[in-house]
Amino acid sequence: MLHEVFIAPFLDYEFMRRALVGALALAISGSPLGVFLILRRMSLAGDALSHAVLPGAALGYLACGLSLPAMTFGGLAAGLAVAVASSAAARWTALREDASLAAFYLVSLALGVALVSLKGSNVDLLHVLFGSVLALDDATLIFLAAIASFTLAALALAYRALALDTLDPLFARRASRLGEWIPFAFLALVVLNLVAGFHALGTLMAVGIIMLPAASARLWTRDLTAALPLAAAIGAASSYLGLVLSFRFGLAAGPVIILVAGGAYFFSLVFGRTGGIIRLRRPERHLEG
Repeated sequence: MLHEVFIAPFLDYEFMRRALVGALALAISGSPLGVFLILRRMSLAGDALSHAVLPGAALGYLACGLSLPAMTFGGLAAGLAVAVASSAAARWTALREDASLAAFYLVSLALGVALVSLKGSNVDLLHVLFGSVLALDDATLIFLAAIASFTLAALALAYRALALDTLDPLFARRASRLGEWIPFAFLALVVLNLVAGFHALGTLMAVGIIMLPAASARLWTRDLTAALPLAAAIGAASSYLGLVLSFRFGLAAGPVIILVAGGAYFFSLVFGRTGGIIRLRRPERHLEG
């Protein structure tokens, strides 16, 4: 029975194996970035940037149809443009960064949906918004694997600098001239993973596999070196269980993956060792003389 439920779908159907590989690649590379986003108090920035890629991807779709290179480069350009523009607006105007991101996010989402509607059908719009993780081809899988490999290599090489910039950005910028560029490089990595997630989970779901496992991990540990692999593990487990449940009950795979990740978050919210409700409400023991 367990074999039939948890293993047989991946042995019997190639599209399930492809979906699993693609979802695991997104979870392993995106979830650690989510930990840094939470620590930098930029959780909502991930959501805003996930919608910011939509106009560029829509322009690529209008020009070349459902073309992987066109939609990828379009989404990447749009995401980076919104990240730079919102930061500039926050720096040069009276708006704070969260308000600036919210404005760009709303405009980007509306513009992207309008552009897709010019040429596409409702099916195309659903594909763009919610992805098609069960229909990944070889080119998309290679792209997802390449993005995951590049992200993990970048995190390994720049871990100390990124951690320092996250925890003490003023010191990081005084210690090295490269400190000024670390936030932009980090945002570029986030946008790159959101563009990759767009192809599998769509613009509305891609940010979920980045933020929900990261939030769960932060409720279990305060150690950054432990939170990063824990977030990746939670994301990978959510991807696997989400695909199993979607196959078993005939549900849309992308939303079910995010719902499973949400379930892990709510479980952590209650039982998490470092920030869960039960832990925080439990009275601390005092030292006795």
